[in-house]
Amino acid sequence: MTSDVQYRRFLFTRRGFEVRRGHNRWSTTDQRYWQKGRASRKDRSDPIVLLLSATFVLSVGMLVFLWPSSPISALSGRSSTGDGGFSCQVASITDGDTLRCTDGTRVRLHAVAAREKDESCSPGHPCPASSGAAATAKLSELAGGQSLQCRQTGSSYGRVTAICDNAAGVEINCAMVESGVALVWPKFNRQQPICS
Repeated sequence: MTSDVQYRRFLFTRRGFEVRRGHNRWSTTDQRYWQKGRASRKDRSDPIVLLLSATFVLSVGMLVFLWPSSPISALSGRSSTGDGGFSCQVASITDGDTLRCTDGTRVRLHAVAAREKDESCSPGHPCPASSGAAATAKLSELAGGQSLQCRQTGSSYGRVTAICDNAAGVEINCAMVESGVALVWPKFNRQQPICS
């Protein structure tokens, strides 16, 4: 079953320095101890395992302590203006309440509810009478190709939610609601009011 060398190592680790040469008989206690797997453990730790473990612990420690304090702005590359504010050069308009910046950041207008592109309204969301196409056209008019100054209010489905002003100083969120193509979403407006 096991080699004589393994058995000697087992006896060495089990009984101190007592190594019996030529002893090929196993006691019942020795057999049970060996079968539990305790005798197969190494006497000393493997240096490669220790090195990899130390490297992993060090990497996790550096990641925790050196991670940026504002992960969204640090990862997206947006230029921050302080106080949760950032600049967004509008690359495209997704629908009546979402746009994309040139750096790839997707911005959802805070507390604004507009119809989707397919003219639907999600259950539980405010549903304006105006069409999704009209809301998209109005957002394109207010923000398309412009540089916006936005104040982040949170995040939603991988998008930054924000209140944004265009170059003329018009608050986009409020202008969308006042134009009638979108509605105020009361649940989020209570957290951070628009049109203030």
